[in-house]
Amino acid sequence: MTLGGSLKFGTSGLRGLAAELEGQAARQYTTAFLRHLDRTLDRPVQRVFLARDFRPSSQAILQDCAVAIVAAGLEPVDCGALPTPALALHAMADGGAAIMVTGSHIPADRNGLKFYLPSGEIGKQDEAGILAALDRQPIADGEADPNNEVEPARRRYLKRCLGILPDKALAGKRIGVFQHSTVARDLIFEVLAHYGAEVVPLGRIEGFVPVDTEAFSDAIFAPIPGWIGEHGLDAVVSADGDGDRPLVVDERGTFIRGDVLGLMTARYLGADCVVTPVTSNTAIEDLDLFNDVERTRVGSPYVVASMNQTSGATIGFEANGGTFVGQGITAPSGPLDPLVTRDAILPIVCALGESARLGQPLSQVVAQLPLKSALADRLQDIPSERSAAFLDRLRQDPDYAGGLFGEFGISRRADIDGLQFWTSDGDMVHFRASGNAPELRCYVEASAPAKARELLKWGLEVAARETRL
Repeated sequence: MTLGGSLKFGTSGLRGLAAELEGQAARQYTTAFLRHLDRTLDRPVQRVFLARDFRPSSQAILQDCAVAIVAAGLEPVDCGALPTPALALHAMADGGAAIMVTGSHIPADRNGLKFYLPSGEIGKQDEAGILAALDRQPIADGEADPNNEVEPARRRYLKRCLGILPDKALAGKRIGVFQHSTVARDLIFEVLAHYGAEVVPLGRIEGFVPVDTEAFSDAIFAPIPGWIGEHGLDAVVSADGDGDRPLVVDERGTFIRGDVLGLMTARYLGADCVVTPVTSNTAIEDLDLFNDVERTRVGSPYVVASMNQTSGATIGFEANGGTFVGQGITAPSGPLDPLVTRDAILPIVCALGESARLGQPLSQVVAQLPLKSALADRLQDIPSERSAAFLDRLRQDPDYAGGLFGEFGISRRADIDGLQFWTSDGDMVHFRASGNAPELRCYVEASAPAKARELLKWGLEVAARETRL
């Protein structure tokens, strides 16, 4: 199969239709990655670590990656179905490169590859280098029997997760784990049980279903409030398909936004500096909790690049909750080694730890943060060209934008990533095309929850009408 037209680098790795990635495309992108490593690293790698999510296509794509690694004269190492941060941690400890086969939260007919250098997650320059090294030369079938390091990789990550909170810090808590088809489901259960929580498994799925931890209105989340009442839970927690984006629902059945989880993590771990995209709550700077708040475009490569330039104890996080550990961070067990890639278990554990430390339910901890009410959702199956046309018209035609916003008014705007508009009342609406899927996202902030719901409903209706004309 030739390289698929849907395949492209987005906010975190290469993504596209699984049918177009499987076979020669996976082999050729893997080969291009290895060529890029050979051209840029001072010391060549010998081992390339592989892991996958539970998508039906992931195992075959992983095998294609292994074939390309063997063809390049290197050693593939299979770490099995494992969270992305666990794969990155294990590969970095060995000085090897890594490839995670995952489509994360995007639709099940899609898949992707996340590439890791021996030093950690690739950046935008590396993406350009991989594309420059890409060709359409077919890579022949061959024997590829990767070495198995499933348990060593799992144990290394588990050890890290067990050093975040004091022993038995969650004793007395009753936590539900929405297991669905995330590769992090058993690890989350084990970590919370270690900290003394009574853990209730919920909603395990043996197939695969994509879970977007920012799309709270999705039908897959509908049972959660009922589970909380039925089992008397203090929270329900989960992660996306590859375990690098968290989901936390408080004891009242309210979803806690990912940027709030990241903020709680940074506070719990005593960060001096936080790095976060423009989609995170705009009130973070006003909290006076950190010496520095750095804003970036949306996407883990931008967060990583900014974190590499900071000084002091640094935590990064995205609006989806994926949380990065930079330099100078100390947990109760001692210094926490940097892991500058998204992690889901860290913010889950820190949010619950903050609740336990303060002796307050999660809802109360969140309510005490003077943040704006923020919501987000997305329109699916919107071709990228329609999203681009809508955003371009908003950008270039003030009369068009003013007509859409009508009585809300527009007091100012920003054009860092997508388009942000502040209304006359100081509320904010942010339209942004997904970098990973044919989706248009809408983020809103308002002075009150009801106003945020009103704005999100309005924003989605406007975007749907304007992109489907």
